[in-house]
Amino acid sequence: MGSLKITSVIGALVLAAGALLTAHPAAADGPNGPTPPAEFTSDWHDPVTAAPPVDTPGTRSCEVTLAAARFRDFTPYRGDYTPPKECGTRWNKVVLRLEGKVKGRQYDRLGHLSVGGVEILRTSTPQPSPDGIAWSVEKDVTRYRDTLSRPQPVEMLIGNVVNETYTGVIDVRVTLTFHTARGPVKPAAGTPDRVLPLTGDTLTTPRNTERVLAEVYATGSGGGCEEYWYLSVPDTAPYSCRATDGPHREVRVSVDGRLAGIAAPFPTVWTGGWSNPFLWYVTPGPRAFDVQPVVYDLTPFAALLNDGKAHRVEVSVAGVPAGLSGWSVPANVLLWQDEGSRVVTGGLDRHEETAPSNSSVHSPGSPQRVDTDAHHRLTVAGHLNTSHGRVDTTVSRTVTSDIVHRWGQDENPDALTARWTDRETVTSGRTVTRTDRSYTMDGETTIGAGDRLRTVLTLGDRADTVVLRDGRRLSWSRLDDTYTGDATYTTGVPRDQRHAVGTTSERYRLYGSAGCYDRSLTTVQGTVTQDLRRC
Repeated sequence: MGSLKITSVIGALVLAAGALLTAHPAAADGPNGPTPPAEFTSDWHDPVTAAPPVDTPGTRSCEVTLAAARFRDFTPYRGDYTPPKECGTRWNKVVLRLEGKVKGRQYDRLGHLSVGGVEILRTSTPQPSPDGIAWSVEKDVTRYRDTLSRPQPVEMLIGNVVNETYTGVIDVRVTLTFHTARGPVKPAAGTPDRVLPLTGDTLTTPRNTERVLAEVYATGSGGGCEEYWYLSVPDTAPYSCRATDGPHREVRVSVDGRLAGIAAPFPTVWTGGWSNPFLWYVTPGPRAFDVQPVVYDLTPFAALLNDGKAHRVEVSVAGVPAGLSGWSVPANVLLWQDEGSRVVTGGLDRHEETAPSNSSVHSPGSPQRVDTDAHHRLTVAGHLNTSHGRVDTTVSRTVTSDIVHRWGQDENPDALTARWTDRETVTSGRTVTRTDRSYTMDGETTIGAGDRLRTVLTLGDRADTVVLRDGRRLSWSRLDDTYTGDATYTTGVPRDQRHAVGTTSERYRLYGSAGCYDRSLTTVQGTVTQDLRRC
């Protein structure tokens, strides 16, 4: 990532990454808890999120260092991975942990880590204080068991620029902890038999494949307007970031030229986002530290893929202006095999797609305004003749965008109210899984008297999932991750003259048949003033 100079108040969205753990507070404790300073100082609390840590079984474990590097340019780290001999093949849970530190002055930077060509982590870095910060990220990577079960090459890159102005060298160490199984070793539920990186847009699957998922680490980034694609406007509107069809984006997967999956990208706000890094110094926006892949169920296409030939599988982002870069879409394909069959046959039985609708209308005036309404639906169905009988799979997915963008003269103020939905139903035999996802963004940036820039912003990441068998509920979950921030500083002056103030809060709630997690964090001027757990 790097700088981006544009006239928009919401200017350069510069990336972030993450932390799950706390460290030093920036102020001494008062009688009722930490007492925040009157404004941001040269140091603040280490980055922290309200997201839950990865559950572990409490069994014997083995640790392997996957990567250790100091990133100061765009030279990738390359190494070799070997599974831990001490745990043999008895492990059935693997947790990745990234620990990082940086100090001085630096933008947030996007990073990725791959093992055997399979991307297992996409992350970004927090912006440091002059005195330095440390952070950590945890991720369950058990689903990559196939990749991690044998020696592999490792590649990691957090592209960075270090010079007289931007002095922060990003120092990271990544480990894998393997947790052994209790009793007989069985793969964790949902663990695929094979994981294949999608390289060169072609894929050849084992001929006895009975389930196919694709995961795409889609990120709009790279120093251009696609970093904040949700703010783009049609070409006719007077705004600094334009796109022919407006801000609607859709991540698509096709098989042999036929649309196979659609999804709404998550509107990640990186830690330089909305021109106000004071919103993110301690609490990042949802998913900024752990970029989650978009997942597609491609099982209806399994019979076509099982013919032993190479097939063209492509990922694209609809809505990006022709010839414009800015999106990264690395993908993995997860495969489950039928042990009782050498070849699984079947067919693609149904393919129905509504014509994509996308209306992005500019209304001139004061303020200027663009209203965007988009809708797309895809249904595919197929069957497989497995060793355990015929299995019919139907996948139906609907994505929508509802975006209102308002701005004044010189793009001051600049405001956005947006909601994206991604509703998916997968029917496999007698089992139905319904997932309703919604992402929200509501914020405004203004520059007032004395060049004081203020940003008020609320972000939401929500998902409801239910699994039914023969109409009876087997399991359910509800996620609600909400971030709210309000920060003000003086623009156009040295760092020590910004007189920044800001409050942030995040509440992460996850309820369901598996239990309850509920944590709230509040910060004031870089000090964590509340860390509340309700479950």
